Amino acid sequence: MERKKKKAGTRVNRGSSKAEGAQAVSAQPPLPAVPAELWERLDREGVRWAKIGGFDIDGVLRGKYVALDKLRSALEKGFGFCDVIFGWDMADNLYDNSKVTGWHTGYPDALSVLDPGTLRRVPWEPGVAAMLCDFRDGAGNPHPACPRSLLKKVKARAERMGFQARFAAEFEFFFFRETRESLAHKGYTNLQPLDPGMMGYSWLRTGQDAELVRDILDSLAAHDVELEGFHTETGPGVYEAAIRHDDVLIAADKAALFKTAMKQLAPRHGLSVTFMAKNNQKLPGSSGHLHQSLWRGKTNVFSAPRGRGGSPSLSPTLRAYLGGQMALMRELTALISPTINSYKRYVPGLWAPLSPTWGIDNRTCALRVIDPDSTTAARVECRQPAADINPYIAMAACLGAGLWGIEHELDPGEPSQGDAGVKAERLPTTLKEAAALLAQSAAAQEILGAEFVDHYVRTRNWEVAEFERAVTDWESRRYFEMV
Repeated sequence: MERKKKKAGTRVNRGSSKAEGAQAVSAQPPLPAVPAELWERLDREGVRWAKIGGFDIDGVLRGKYVALDKLRSALEKGFGFCDVIFGWDMADNLYDNSKVTGWHTGYPDALSVLDPGTLRRVPWEPGVAAMLCDFRDGAGNPHPACPRSLLKKVKARAERMGFQARFAAEFEFFFFRETRESLAHKGYTNLQPLDPGMMGYSWLRTGQDAELVRDILDSLAAHDVELEGFHTETGPGVYEAAIRHDDVLIAADKAALFKTAMKQLAPRHGLSVTFMAKNNQKLPGSSGHLHQSLWRGKTNVFSAPRGRGGSPSLSPTLRAYLGGQMALMRELTALISPTINSYKRYVPGLWAPLSPTWGIDNRTCALRVIDPDSTTAARVECRQPAADINPYIAMAACLGAGLWGIEHELDPGEPSQGDAGVKAERLPTTLKEAAALLAQSAAAQEILGAEFVDHYVRTRNWEVAEFERAVTDWESRRYFEMV
């Protein structure tokens, strides 16, 4: 794709002066206003406890219960939350390479600021409400490792450019007839799926699993995570959920909460659920596609009327948005594919894109343009992510790359026709390769901030090192007797 020169006068300020930075530190952002009716709502719904917390770099929700008087105090003043949540991995193992926190800082409290707009019921925990928070550093500024703050930063960039971003996530996931105890006892092997057979879009299976399906649909609706669709996918015990589109930050909240909710709902039915990108080498992986569009008021700026002869036509804004994502896809892959396992899905014939490609209603491409002439539904579907994404980071990467393309007036090149397959430029095939590309990306530092990129790369390098130290069951089966 071609990186066109930007027009004069359109460059966005990439950094603040020292004076501006000092002013920002001294004038700390205020805490969000608390709606007057919040306490009436809690009383009306019989809430006795609040569950408050935020998401870490791996998309794990870290939090705790508090009494309502503590909730009132936290809303008014913020509350302390040990910043070790940004200093350890998903298994609570401390990083040995972190700069933002560690033994050298003493693991102090980060200021946690609740967002009253995220208040929702937890219907499977009677008398409990939930609220999400953002994390700030010692100076009161957004914590450099806070995923939700990262997305808010990119969203603000879109708004300065005159756009409102709307996103939606859809996830595939596997159900197993296993408990957390049986999973550990079996070492996560030889698991019994919820249902046998390859039963994509099965009317039969959803009816046979009706009690589970009804609980999911009703509980998520009461949890303010509205679904547009829910059906079986190809594979034993595989389902897919499409979450209704919304403002990008709200969409990320709902996507992250969806995954957390499913892990709590499944055990109510004697089941476990996984969002691994690939949990079985013989089966397709689990996607985490992201639908995205930009709006100005009530106008979808991705929409354009059809061209001559009724052929699809793309709006200039959509072309530039695609151009940014195409140009940065390889160097931002570590943000989209965050685990060692993510890259096991990138194999031919399993619906995962292998190269930076785009096409119109072409599911073999990394970027699928859908209904480009629709005034309401014109959008881009990023098909690169798996279900193992951290929604905040993945959405920030997609939106940031698209905005970067608009700022630099990039062109995505010609659309792929038919099977996009493996083009000359392949996407990274390992987390190690992807992290190295991200570390060298000047665009990523501009879009997301150098401090976040540095911390994120360090966490991915830690993940790679943990894997390289591990002895796998494949190695034991292959080498134990034969070497």
